[in-house]
Amino acid sequence: MNTIRAVVTSVLVAAAGFALLVITPDRILKLTGHARSTKVFWATVEFTVAIVALLWGLRRLQQRRLV
Repeated sequence: MNTIRAVVTSVLVAAAGFALLVITPDRILKLTGHARSTKVFWATVEFTVAIVALLWGLRRLQQRRLV
């Protein structure tokens, strides 16, 4: 049972990571009405915040022995 829970948790974390680190910055860069440098700034900020949030979340999951 623990193996199945770990696999499901890992798949969900990977999906969230893909969405936060690939799809969201791409969508930010495709926005219209802003200068390119502004879009790059916000995509970089979002990417950095997403990395920190994912690292923190993975650490919490490890402490609870879910991963």
